[in-house]
Amino acid sequence: MIRFAGDSGDGMQLAGSRFTDASALFGNDLATLPSFPAEIRAPAGTLPGVSSFQVQIADFDILTAGDAPDCLVAMNPAALKKNLKDLRDGGTLIINRDAFDERNLAKAGFDTNPLEDGTLKGYRVIEVPMDELTTLAVKDTGVSGRDVLRSKNFFALGLMAWLFSRPTQPTLDWIDKKFARNPAVAAANAAAFKAGFNFGETTEATRTTFEVKPATLPEGTYTNITGNTALAWGLIAASQKSGLPLFYGTYPITPASDILHELSRHKNFGVRTLQAEDEIAGIGTAIGAAFAGSLAVTGSSGPGIALKSEAISLAFMLELPLLVINVQRGGPSTGLPTKPEQSDLLFSLYGRHGESPIPVLAIASASDAFYMAIEAARIAVKYMTPVLLLSDNYIANGSEPWKLPDLDSIPEIEVEFAKHPNGPDGKFLPYMRDFDTFSRPWAVPGTPGLEHRVGGLEKEAITGNVSYDPANHQLMVDSRAWKVANIANDVPEVEVEGDEDAELLVLGWGSTYGANRAAARRARLEGVKVATAHLRYLNPLPRNLGDVLRRFPKVLIPELNTGQLLKHLRSEYLIDATGLNKVMGEPFKVAEITAKIMEMTK
Repeated sequence: MIRFAGDSGDGMQLAGSRFTDASALFGNDLATLPSFPAEIRAPAGTLPGVSSFQVQIADFDILTAGDAPDCLVAMNPAALKKNLKDLRDGGTLIINRDAFDERNLAKAGFDTNPLEDGTLKGYRVIEVPMDELTTLAVKDTGVSGRDVLRSKNFFALGLMAWLFSRPTQPTLDWIDKKFARNPAVAAANAAAFKAGFNFGETTEATRTTFEVKPATLPEGTYTNITGNTALAWGLIAASQKSGLPLFYGTYPITPASDILHELSRHKNFGVRTLQAEDEIAGIGTAIGAAFAGSLAVTGSSGPGIALKSEAISLAFMLELPLLVINVQRGGPSTGLPTKPEQSDLLFSLYGRHGESPIPVLAIASASDAFYMAIEAARIAVKYMTPVLLLSDNYIANGSEPWKLPDLDSIPEIEVEFAKHPNGPDGKFLPYMRDFDTFSRPWAVPGTPGLEHRVGGLEKEAITGNVSYDPANHQLMVDSRAWKVANIANDVPEVEVEGDEDAELLVLGWGSTYGANRAAARRARLEGVKVATAHLRYLNPLPRNLGDVLRRFPKVLIPELNTGQLLKHLRSEYLIDATGLNKVMGEPFKVAEITAKIMEMTK
């Protein structure tokens, strides 16, 4: 496990991403955890301005970015102070010695220099004058002024490439391509990268280097992918498989914005993206696109979903297919915009006015985002309903190797537009429901004979006329609710992994997937019998979930909230489950869940 940490202007995300991509090309299995400051530009050298990127690489299947890094790169005192507590005992610490001057030490809150006062006793410390060596490396490349030290992240990256026996050519090729329009910057970054690698090799900065061999993975073509990118690609695949043009109407918000950025690159697939003036306008355009016969999507994070809630109820009332993506972050309000949390579950299930239940799905990992986007689109189109798809900041910005699927193996999404009037006397009945799905017909505006009324007022069953009749309102509320509940018969049953005769079931949803499974693995190594299950369908819940829960004497539900799934399942099944809850703006450590498993099974 390696963590790059420095000021938000030090390029740690870039260095971590390049290390990750080189490792992926080498054939390692991996998982990443980027961490960003909440401030757009926090004061340089301060604790709030620290940015980090953690990656775990392995020659076997791994499930998380790891708990305690084995190696920490600290580019300044603030990065050291904020991250040292996580470094394992005896771990390797690479420090930019030039940054540890009196001014930076004061900004980070150090009274004495940790390089000299014994703070780092117990770690293997490699002090490197990165500022000085970077300046020497790039002096003949044509860069000058402040631009000189902007390449020091590549110096650190080169040193790490040497320490962990990473191939260097992929990074050099990337530099040439990325900075092709600025040869001086390309030359500076390449020179700094080589200088860092050569520093490690020529000075033998440490007696020990590390070699992580390629993992044995199923044969195929792989790419390193983030959750946001995988989600965008899944939406494009759903568009292709349904034959519907993809429309994404939204307003930028951390951490969902990259979905918009990625989709905007794929106009060749007929993708249309719109950056609206605000969140409400974004979902309004998406509802219009759904009415017009497109695969319509809007996306945001918690604050934006709150603004969209009235319009989500409108889409539910219109019974139109609409995908609503919620990339969760720490809340409430602006909260922790760059940190992960799972605190929007109850809001997603119940946070609309009136009786308006909609399907709610959750993504388990970065690569899972591709398939869940397709599944959300299938359900929305088949059942003529909005679908809310939950991701979170850990999934959105984390990455993992993903085997590119055989696109021919992905089932087609059947779409049937109304083409002719369906009622007596040549009338069109917009709320004449399908017998199996209870969905209403999808009539594209402009189709002769299919003119009909839409709007937020209650409609009369079958005819779609505005109705204030009490009995009709009861019927329509029940019909819409039954339609959504019936989806439980069209989704997979929940699967249990591990020991069938276990005393304890660890149940999760969303981004706890990897940590839960890894914790169960550790517990089994200690001789504990434990089973795991994971929910991707949160409304309606899988039809066999109640039977599964009742099979186990104890149920543990880890969540990055104060117990929202726990409350939901207690109300549905009256089970006495135990919650493990965390709202610290960081994902679960495997050790935290393992400790709870051991406590509940001793």
